[in-house]
Amino acid sequence: MGKKGVPEWMNSSLWSSNPSPEPDDRVSRYSPKPASASPATTAGAGGVEDPIAAPVPEPPPNIKEEESPTSTLSEARDEESPPRLSSEDISRQSQLLMELSRKVINMRELRRLASQGIPDGAGVRPTVWKLLLGYLPGDRASWAAELAKKRAQYKHFKEELLVNPSEITWRLGKAKCENDDFEDKGMLPRSEITHGEHPLSLGKTSIWNQYFQDTEIIEQIDRDVKRTHPDMHFFSGDSSFASSNQDAMRRILIIFAKLNPGIRYVQGMNEVLAPLIYVFRSDPDEENAASAEADTFFCFVELLSGFRDNFCQQLDNSVVGIRSTITKLSQLLKEHDEELWRHLEVTTKVNPQFYAFRWITLLLTQEFNFADSLHIWDTLLSDPEGPQETLLRICCAMLILIRRRLLAGDFTSNLKLLQHYPPTNISHLLYVADKLRSRGVFNI
Repeated sequence: MGKKGVPEWMNSSLWSSNPSPEPDDRVSRYSPKPASASPATTAGAGGVEDPIAAPVPEPPPNIKEEESPTSTLSEARDEESPPRLSSEDISRQSQLLMELSRKVINMRELRRLASQGIPDGAGVRPTVWKLLLGYLPGDRASWAAELAKKRAQYKHFKEELLVNPSEITWRLGKAKCENDDFEDKGMLPRSEITHGEHPLSLGKTSIWNQYFQDTEIIEQIDRDVKRTHPDMHFFSGDSSFASSNQDAMRRILIIFAKLNPGIRYVQGMNEVLAPLIYVFRSDPDEENAASAEADTFFCFVELLSGFRDNFCQQLDNSVVGIRSTITKLSQLLKEHDEELWRHLEVTTKVNPQFYAFRWITLLLTQEFNFADSLHIWDTLLSDPEGPQETLLRICCAMLILIRRRLLAGDFTSNLKLLQHYPPTNISHLLYVADKLRSRGVFNI
């Protein structure tokens, strides 16, 4: 071992790196910051490390945005430049298409291929993600029936959960009038309005009381949805296309909050939802694109089922809460690179919660550009063990890739660097994360 506490495989020249241009000036959101950490917001980060090319494919190209907002999905596709695929990407795309054409999908092979990154184009990613998230069964023959059932169920959710209480009262009055065999406007007489149906009722079963409680959450959802990826015409702008996507996100989050009262809505869920609705809404199959909202909802529920404890405030201090998850990341770093762990947490006292909270809860959606986030998610969703273990390995690899800068830094510069992670080769990052798995150390 060349360095104390550092595995031999990390002493390879593979980990040498040269400075690259200044990092993106992204805003650090959803990350807890102590009062003493405020200088980090103005301190310079200096040069940024960019690993040399690893023996793995190049990362997918950045998504090129349109010059002006688009009004329809077809126009958006027409204005996008076709992705440049390497020969290896083309080969992997062909293999994925071959797997998707089978009567019964070989999920093990599909996971292996998808974990290397799903090439853009050909509408492969939407179908693969639905399979990886368990939304689609492995048997192709049952896809149509399963999709029809789920989409009808989501339509029912919208009809039942997105109704104003006055509409419910009107429906009750109309039903009563029909039962009493006389015509009316569908309004209940004042004397027949029950306590639970009265707007001033504070009862737990009151539909109006629940409506007013939901209003605060709905307003928070609305604010968050409006500021989701403001630099992308898909999510932001004055176009009807962007507005329809925002409306779909808003409905998904409201329905999720109402169906999951133990979690409700937590700020940041909109960022986790964004990649899903983008991928499914961009499906070249028009029928699938038109039903993207329903498909996104169920895949969002499935994805959060593996991370729901991180969003539950009551579990923050439990063995399954977010603090426990951050502790696992700290332990993973210590086992793989004790020198770096000691410098960060003992010498410079950079608590991993200051940066890892956002990394973990938002599934790295805020640390990289959107196209790179999709590549990372290809790997996250492909892990048969579940996405959380892979997520922690990727977070650990992020620290290892900039270890030289971190070892030379103090509290202020390191916190700044970790809260504004520098641009990096995503394929290289995933290569390092996979190395951590192959070492068989992740037994924590």
